[in-house]
This record gives sequence, structure tokens and C-alpha cells, in this order.
Amino acid sequence: MSNFEEIKINTDKLPKISQKRFITIVIVIAAAIFFFTGLYTVDPEEVGVIQRFGKYVTTTEPGLHFKIPFGVDKLTKVKVKHVFKEEFGFRTIQPGVKSTYSTKGYDLESIMLTGDLNIADVEWIVQYRIKDPVKFLFNIRNIEETIRDLSESVTRQIVGDRSGDEVIVLSRKEIADDIQVELQKTLDDYGSGIEIYTINLQNVNPPEPVKPAFNDVNSAKQEKERILNEAWQQYNQIIPEAKGKAKRTIEEAEGYAINRVNRANGDAERFIQIYNQYRNAKIVTKKRLYLETMQKILPKVEKIYVVDDELKGLLPLLELGTGGK
Repeated sequence: MSNFEEIKINTDKLPKISQKRFITIVIVIAAAIFFFTGLYTVDPEEVGVIQRFGKYVTTTEPGLHFKIPFGVDKLTKVKVKHVFKEEFGFRTIQPGVKSTYSTKGYDLESIMLTGDLNIADVEWIVQYRIKDPVKFLFNIRNIEETIRDLSESVTRQIVGDRSGDEVIVLSRKEIADDIQVELQKTLDDYGSGIEIYTINLQNVNPPEPVKPAFNDVNSAKQEKERILNEAWQQYNQIIPEAKGKAKRTIEEAEGYAINRVNRANGDAERFIQIYNQYRNAKIVTKKRLYLETMQKILPKVEKIYVVDDELKGLLPLLELGTGGK
């Protein structure tokens, strides 16, 4: 018996399926394929962009949805709440609490020329989100490469407008803000649907060959600033004190001058009054002046001797050593 006959015999033993049952099975399978390929779920941080025969139709929010299967509707999920990151001048090898980075081989991205013709090694991060999924999918072919090219171009332009000291030390925050504003403006002009979340200048240094000299210059500048600050501190202490002493001395001199002038004017006025009285009554004025003078002098005299003005030979008669009044 040949193999063909064996196969024929075995086939004859198989159960026969009716045409009606076969159609039912096909319909069930088609319905299952229809529903299982038509149903889809959008995660909370995503939206679903639906294209029908390649043309954009609608955007669906997170949840369970249905689309026409069999290639009629095409679903693309876009993470609109996720923050994406692009690194320049370095790459993160292992993220974590203590991340590790690699900077080798990325000099072409990070080495830049400043406005005063110095060289700076600039490492920065661009963080962005998708604010318009339709523009993100259809306006630009390679959005990640576009973001990297634009970011590098804008950063080089802004760094080129600043001095080396501003880029490396003084104005890093201002430079990062300027990069964010200019990059966002350019991406909006391109209709990219991207929102720049933040620009972070992670590490800005001079190139390795000149870093020791740069550090020496910075140390000298810091020392200069320290000396100037100390000098100003002493100036602010000594000068106000000296000005206060000078003002006090001037005020004391002015007060003394006013006092002397007032006393002189008073003495002159009193002398004029006495003179006028003397002119009117010479004898009375002379006695009054004599008495006033004696009233001032006598309290200061320790011993007072009263003698007759006609007495002669006063010295032999007086016991000057015994005292008396």
C-alpha cells in the first residue's frame, strides 16, 4: 500500500465539519480579532494619537478606548507628562543616589569659545516635555536630534557673547536662563510641540591643560577681594570715627568761641554800665566798688589785723607770731 493511500484513509477517518459551523467559527475568530486589536489602553502619563489611513484623526486621553482594527487606524502613544533629558558634554553611566558620569569623547560638544577669546568646557542638561503631541509627531522628522542640534547652537551663541569669567564663575544662572528662552523661541518657531522644562549648567570649567593656571588666577582674585574687603571694613570703621571726632572738636571750638564772645560782651556791657554810674556819682561809685572788692577778698584772708591809721612803729608792737583777729 502506498503512502498516498495511507494518507487518504486517515483523512477519511477525520470528523466532517458542516458549512454552517465553519462560518460560525470564522465569525467568532474575526470578532475576537476585531475587538482585541481594536481595544487599547492609554496610561495616565500618556495620550493616544490616532491616524486613519495615515491622516491624523483625534487625540485620546488616558483610559480604555476603541479604534478601527486591521490597519485602518494606527495608534501612537505619546508621553506628555514625562520629563525627557538630553545631556551635553557627558553621559550618565549609572544613575542613583551617587550617579556616575563619563566625559571622555564628548569634547566636541562641550568645548566652546567665550566672548573674550577664552576657552570653556561647558557641560549642561536640557530637560523638556511634550506639550503638543500632534506637532511633536508630524512637524519634525527627528525631534531628539533637532533638540540636540538647536541646544548646542544656542548655547554656543550665548556663551560666545559672554566673557570667560561670566561663563565659568559669575553669570551661570543668567546664561542658563538665556539659553532656555532662546531655545524655546526657536522650537516654537519650528512648531515642535516641545516645552523646555529647565536648562542646567552642570559643570563649567576651563580645559584641563589650563585649569591649574586658571585656579591660580581665581585664588589671586579671591585674595584681592579679601584684601579690598578688609580695607573697606577698616575704612568704614576709622573714617566715621575720625569724622565724628572732627565734628565734636569743631562743635566744642564753636561753643568755646560763643562762650568767650558772650562773656566778653557781658564784661564790656558791665564796664560801660559802671562807667556811666561813675560819671554820675564818682564818690559813691568808688566806695561801692571798694566795698564790693573787699567783700570778695576778705573771705579769702586767713588773718585780719585792724590798726589805727595814725599809729607809728607798728612792727615792734605787733605780736605777729601769736596770731589774732
